[in-house]
Amino acid sequence: MILPGRASAQVDAQFTQYYEVPSYYNAGAIGTSDFVRLRGGSRLQWVGIPKAPKTFLVTGDMPFKLLEKRFGVGLVLQQESMGLYKNMTIGAQAAYKLKLFKGELSIGLQLGFIDESFKGSEVILPDGDDYHQGTDEGIPTTDVHGTSFDLGLGVWYTHRYFWAGLSATHVNEPSITMSTDGTDGKEYEFKAGRVVYFVAGGNIPIKNTLFEIQPSFLVKSDFTFTTGEVTARVRYNKFLTAGLGYRLNDAISLILGAEFKNFFLGYSYDYATSAISRASNGSHEIWAGYRLKLDLGEKNKHKHKSIRIM
Repeated sequence: MILPGRASAQVDAQFTQYYEVPSYYNAGAIGTSDFVRLRGGSRLQWVGIPKAPKTFLVTGDMPFKLLEKRFGVGLVLQQESMGLYKNMTIGAQAAYKLKLFKGELSIGLQLGFIDESFKGSEVILPDGDDYHQGTDEGIPTTDVHGTSFDLGLGVWYTHRYFWAGLSATHVNEPSITMSTDGTDGKEYEFKAGRVVYFVAGGNIPIKNTLFEIQPSFLVKSDFTFTTGEVTARVRYNKFLTAGLGYRLNDAISLILGAEFKNFFLGYSYDYATSAISRASNGSHEIWAGYRLKLDLGEKNKHKHKSIRIM
């Protein structure tokens, strides 16, 4: 008798500290500085709920020059488990860069694949269940998995005081055919829908102080469901960071971070504002990173002749 008008679920992994891993959402957000950058982290969502989402992500990127043109390359690896589902995404990224309005515009492409699996061997259908039948052909009773090609596109603009990007993941809307490892010939289809992201942020120094204000926001949509989040952080002496975030109809967040030389460490805690807070103790997210300076200047810019041959 109940007819829901809309149902929604997260497609890509959800991160409170999205601003630390922009290349996960946007293939153009690579090589935006003169550093090799590495980021790795994990998110435990809705702690206290069995089989709640657990996500692990690693990203890396660097700039390089070719024929006096500036480019960027990157790599992203994400693995997530939700209930009996598990997915893995691997993508190689490349971006072309050009100067624009005292900033830099980056146009990026991501090529990779998605691997999706379902633990059908752990499916339990209670006796006397009025909603499912033990012989339901739509429910796998053995482990199944499949792989499909994945494509992402993005543009990213970096300025001294702000950054912004527009991107799309799963542009080709890959259809993943999951099959068993046996010989029963059963196949199950999973479709990764296209998702569009718009993300932007800034860095506003407070005059005559060591403080900076770092606002940012993210909006995502699969053209059926749209949501977003906003974050406000304060950084002291390019060392310590603290802030708050709000995700629409979902959670409020506490964010902490620290930078020392080329190392980075970040932590966030989400408190759910929806009814799921009755069953969950919140969500935790931690990140670590390292960056290494690259010299992209001209080689031997200042040449000198040896006095021995003068």
